[in-house]
Amino acid sequence: MLVSWYIGTMKAKEIVEVERVQTGVRLEKRLLKVLKAVAELKDMNLGDLLEGIVLHAFEGRPAFSAQTLKEIERFKSIYGLTLRASDSHKLKENK
Repeated sequence: MLVSWYIGTMKAKEIVEVERVQTGVRLEKRLLKVLKAVAELKDMNLGDLLEGIVLHAFEGRPAFSAQTLKEIERFKSIYGLTLRASDSHKLKENK
Protein backbone atom coordinates (compact mmCIF):
# COMPACT_ATOMS: atom_id res chain seq x y z
CA MET A 1 0.00 0.00 0.00
CA LEU A 2 1.31 3.44 -0.91
CA VAL A 3 0.82 6.08 1.75
CA SER A 4 -0.27 9.46 0.40
CA TRP A 5 2.60 11.54 1.82
CA TYR A 6 5.11 9.19 0.23
CA ILE A 7 3.61 9.18 -3.27
CA GLY A 8 6.27 10.24 -5.69
CA THR A 9 9.13 9.11 -3.47
CA MET A 10 8.20 5.45 -3.16
CA LYS A 11 8.15 2.98 -6.03
CA ALA A 12 5.96 -0.13 -6.12
CA LYS A 13 9.01 -2.40 -5.85
CA GLU A 14 9.89 -0.70 -2.53
CA ILE A 15 6.70 -1.84 -0.79
CA VAL A 16 7.34 -3.89 2.34
CA GLU A 17 4.74 -6.44 3.34
CA VAL A 18 3.95 -6.60 7.05
CA GLU A 19 1.65 -8.50 9.37
CA ARG A 20 -0.68 -6.18 11.25
CA VAL A 21 -2.52 -7.00 14.47
CA GLN A 22 -5.61 -5.42 15.99
CA THR A 23 -4.89 -3.56 19.20
CA GLY A 24 -6.88 -1.67 21.76
CA VAL A 25 -5.09 1.57 22.56
CA ARG A 26 -6.41 4.26 24.88
CA LEU A 27 -5.62 7.83 23.84
CA GLU A 28 -6.56 11.24 25.15
CA LYS A 29 -9.87 12.20 23.52
CA ARG A 30 -8.79 15.49 21.89
CA LEU A 31 -5.52 13.97 20.72
CA LEU A 32 -7.44 11.20 18.98
CA LYS A 33 -9.70 13.75 17.27
CA VAL A 34 -6.66 15.61 15.93
CA LEU A 35 -5.04 12.35 14.76
CA LYS A 36 -8.23 11.33 12.95
CA ALA A 37 -8.41 14.76 11.29
CA VAL A 38 -4.81 14.47 10.10
CA ALA A 39 -5.46 10.96 8.78
CA GLU A 40 -8.49 12.27 6.89
CA LEU A 41 -6.45 15.20 5.53
CA LYS A 42 -3.84 12.75 4.23
CA ASP A 43 -6.50 10.30 2.96
CA MET A 44 -5.11 7.57 5.20
CA ASN A 45 -6.48 5.37 7.90
CA LEU A 46 -5.53 6.06 11.50
CA GLY A 47 -3.35 2.94 11.80
CA ASP A 48 -1.22 3.89 8.79
CA LEU A 49 -0.79 7.41 10.16
CA LEU A 50 0.30 6.12 13.57
CA GLU A 51 2.74 3.65 11.99
CA GLY A 52 4.31 6.47 9.99
CA ILE A 53 4.59 8.76 13.00
CA VAL A 54 6.19 6.06 15.15
CA LEU A 55 8.63 4.91 12.47
CA HIS A 56 9.76 8.50 11.94
CA ALA A 57 10.10 9.03 15.72
CA PHE A 58 12.18 5.86 16.08
CA GLU A 59 14.68 7.36 13.63
CA GLY A 60 14.56 10.83 15.20
CA ARG A 61 13.02 12.27 12.03
CA PRO A 62 10.08 14.66 11.74
CA ALA A 63 6.92 12.90 10.58
CA PHE A 64 5.24 15.96 9.06
CA SER A 65 6.01 18.73 6.61
CA ALA A 66 5.77 22.38 7.63
CA GLN A 67 2.41 22.65 5.83
CA THR A 68 0.99 19.62 7.66
CA LEU A 69 2.20 21.04 10.98
CA LYS A 70 0.21 24.21 10.21
CA GLU A 71 -2.87 22.07 9.58
CA ILE A 72 -2.24 20.19 12.84
CA GLU A 73 -2.14 23.50 14.74
CA ARG A 74 -5.50 24.39 13.18
CA PHE A 75 -6.97 21.01 14.19
CA LYS A 76 -5.58 21.42 17.72
CA SER A 77 -7.35 24.76 17.97
CA ILE A 78 -10.61 23.33 16.63
CA TYR A 79 -10.59 20.41 19.08
CA GLY A 80 -9.16 22.31 22.06
CA LEU A 81 -5.98 20.26 22.29
CA THR A 82 -3.53 22.18 24.46
CA LEU A 83 -1.30 19.27 25.50
CA ARG A 84 2.39 19.54 24.63
CA ALA A 85 5.16 16.95 24.42
CA SER A 86 6.35 18.12 27.84
CA ASP A 87 2.99 16.97 29.28
CA SER A 88 3.48 13.38 28.12
CA HIS A 89 4.93 12.10 31.42
CA LYS A 90 2.46 14.01 33.57
CA LEU A 91 -0.85 12.72 32.21
CA LYS A 92 -3.25 11.07 34.62
CA GLU A 93 -6.59 9.66 33.50
CA ASN A 94 -9.68 11.44 34.82
CA LYS A 95 -11.79 8.77 36.54
